[in-house]
Amino acid sequence: MQTRWVKRGVKIAIIGVLAVAVFGFVVMSLWNWLAPALFGLRSITFWQALGLLILSKILFGGFRGGPGHGSDWRRRMKDRWERMTPEEREHFCHGMFGHSSRPGAAGEGSPDPRHA
Repeated sequence: MQTRWVKRGVKIAIIGVLAVAVFGFVVMSLWNWLAPALFGLRSITFWQALGLLILSKILFGGFRGGPGHGSDWRRRMKDRWERMTPEEREHFCHGMFGHSSRPGAAGEGSPDPRHA
């Protein structure tokens, strides 16, 4: 039983290493193909490409999870919206969208001509 988990862990580790290697190679290839020609920058090595991936993860929080990521946030916001009174919703829309109609709805008297 325990050897099965060890084998599974080794497989996952190998797939992870291969995925990182492929991403690094793709970033390096795209950089070396586009950046020198478009911006006059130097080519980069594989390790520099991996460094760019890590830096982008740190700065931008990229490589987010797959489907369903952020669904907890959406659920909380939906619950919050449903608990609001109509006046609170109106105030929220006015603050967020600069007019007093619901987002995406055609409101009467809206200063935005797109909602007329």
